[in-house]
Amino acid sequence: MITLHNIHKSFGQLEVLKGIDLEIHPREMVSIVGSSGAGKTTLLQIMGTLYKPDQGSVEIAGNDVLRLSPAKLARFRCEHLGFVFQFHQLLPEFTAKENILIPGMIACRNQGEIERRALELLDFMGLADRADHKPAQLSGGEKQRVAVARALMNNPDVVLADEPSGSLDTHNKEELHNLFFRLRDELGQTFVIVTHDETLAQITDRTIHLVDGQIAQP
Repeated sequence: MITLHNIHKSFGQLEVLKGIDLEIHPREMVSIVGSSGAGKTTLLQIMGTLYKPDQGSVEIAGNDVLRLSPAKLARFRCEHLGFVFQFHQLLPEFTAKENILIPGMIACRNQGEIERRALELLDFMGLADRADHKPAQLSGGEKQRVAVARALMNNPDVVLADEPSGSLDTHNKEELHNLFFRLRDELGQTFVIVTHDETLAQITDRTIHLVDGQIAQP
């Protein structure tokens, strides 16, 4: 699903990633852990095509993404990748359903098709009765489930999540983690999750430990 080879990335004089080789397989749930400054989020953003590495290759779903033009890369990102952030990043003026629709609208998909998809996702998330509620009317756990549904709108090859449960209480964390596994088991979804949550890291299929910009050997 994702193949990274010899990934290097620096910001000014600071070398953040120092030769990363990593492969993510379909239907796999992988967690990336490490101390602050280890390069976790930078690595995730390279997988998400938001950053280009200074050196190395990135292949996603059979596509050499570093060779795509900016316009084609933006379209690829919209159609093949889903993103979940720590603080959900929902647009406050839109309802839950409208927030979920946004990636489908950006991809210029049929309106009726994406409306049906949004309602299916809301139902899967247990939020069918919250479709017309705005983020201010939703709990923290509900907001994050809406964010997950938004990430799934275009049936992405992989969902990339950056500290997705970092702002949730224990109960909502457990619900979100269980949701990820349901999505993996029932829909065949692939996940790469940057997390400080040791409980989540311990139950994922594989845990990648980053230390000073390199993958630590087990």
